[in-house]
Amino acid sequence: MIDRRDFLKTAGKGVGIAGAGLVLPTGGPASGGNRSPSSERQEGGAPFVRSGQMPDVVVVGAGNFGTWTAYHLRRLGARVTLVDQYGPGNSRSASGGETRGVRTSYGDRPHGIDWSKWAARAIERWQEWDEEHFAKGMLPRLFFTTGDIIMRDEMTPFMEQSIENWREMDWPYEVLSADEIRYRWSVIRTPDVDVGLYEPRAGVVRARRAMESVAQVFQMEGGELVIGKARPPEAAGRRIDHVLVGDGERVAGGAFVFALGPWFPKYFPELMGRRLRTSTVGHTYYFATPPGDEGYRHPNCPSYNVPGVTGWPALGSDSRGFRIRTGGASFDDPDTSIRWIPEDRHDRPRGVLAKYFPALAELPINETRACHYCGTVSRNFIIDRHPGFDNGWLAGGGSAESFKQGPVLGEYVARRVLDQRASDDPDVALDEGFRLAEEEFPEDEGNWSDGEGEGWVDR
Repeated sequence: MIDRRDFLKTAGKGVGIAGAGLVLPTGGPASGGNRSPSSERQEGGAPFVRSGQMPDVVVVGAGNFGTWTAYHLRRLGARVTLVDQYGPGNSRSASGGETRGVRTSYGDRPHGIDWSKWAARAIERWQEWDEEHFAKGMLPRLFFTTGDIIMRDEMTPFMEQSIENWREMDWPYEVLSADEIRYRWSVIRTPDVDVGLYEPRAGVVRARRAMESVAQVFQMEGGELVIGKARPPEAAGRRIDHVLVGDGERVAGGAFVFALGPWFPKYFPELMGRRLRTSTVGHTYYFATPPGDEGYRHPNCPSYNVPGVTGWPALGSDSRGFRIRTGGASFDDPDTSIRWIPEDRHDRPRGVLAKYFPALAELPINETRACHYCGTVSRNFIIDRHPGFDNGWLAGGGSAESFKQGPVLGEYVARRVLDQRASDDPDVALDEGFRLAEEEFPEDEGNWSDGEGEGWVDR
């Protein structure tokens, strides 16, 4: 048997489906969502699809990575089956919360300029999605431009590098004084704040609604969604032939994308058990706003970042409340972790609000949310071939930032899997950074946190 470290040395050296012996026809999406591809065998055992048919791709996991990947695979012409044990937008998924922030300030990341460029493209994609689906009355609105204000007692390296990235991108920003912050947004107090960094094009996405909507369009365009728990694949040489779902339903395909989020260590324990940190569960609160006071609602208040805390205004479309994220808890298993937040954790968000948004500090908490985060050794996403399977892919390790990148990230994964990229595609340069690293987390390392821009969690 080949040692897994030998696997890692060879992983990613192959190409996509076409290079694995599958013939890809040209043209738009094929019809139907057949779970068992009509295929024959070439010499050597690699399947190919008869002329006029695309190979089936099975995507396991219908979170942010998996749902957007399945959607783009379908758009590129593949017949796709998307499998999830709970369904898109479910409360246990890392992408199933009410809202997520979308911003481009990544001055605290070694690959920050790459993420910033992707996030800028993603903002355009989110807006285009709403133009196509919400403006026509088909689906709920997803993206809300709020702007984002980072407030500190002094200019920090995180802020300075974010500015450098924005200058390279020609992306709009403003440096504001505390007086200017209070003038523009009278509901904000600025104790200990001397400088603010404002990104006017940043915004907020309705996360659960987004996953449900993308999955709905995926199915409308011929993709198939299967609700059931997929078992880990059994090796048949270096190829996966099928996965068993639920009570043993056989779901076959030509390629398999595993987009498992915090379930990766459970699904592939030997490979992923120490390459992801998934025990951190972030806590998010939605506070009531004063009746009749529009200052705490979109578009009258920006999203905000103060040390260790992020949040944004209430969105008028659903009025969940004024969002604040502070810290979290530790649970190892996303299937059994507790997602309600006990009252002994409520003092900290109230204290933060008392400092920066005092009118909200004593108002009721409308609801709370909690989800697992997936930190990686590289502090980057993992998008790479499974080292044990020529037709298996890994897509995950969101590192608290993948949701906002979803529309762009999913297309990137889909094009890699189908080997449909132009030689001059600038995203090809990102491949190496997304490789599955040989390095592992130490066994005794505790909860994952990363960077001044985020700290604990996904914004």
